[in-house]
Amino acid sequence: MGIAHEHDLHRRRGGRNVGLGLVLAAFVALVFGLSVAKIRNGDLMQAFDHQPRASVLPRDPAAPVAQPAAPQAPAGRASP
Repeated sequence: MGIAHEHDLHRRRGGRNVGLGLVLAAFVALVFGLSVAKIRNGDLMQAFDHQPRASVLPRDPAAPVAQPAAPQAPAGRASP
């Protein structure tokens, strides 16, 4: 035998549950929309704390290679 008469408390609780469900659905839609917008930008996804990435492509053998500079004595000191 089921409940014949629904109490007012149950009706109000059901209304709150529907409202909370709508708020949660709106939040999920907002997060999804922001994720899609960020993914569409592609190369702009790195944060400011990242260093520029080195190329993973093979280097052109005809291109000149920079040689490291020789260390120099600090200014103001005479070398021995």
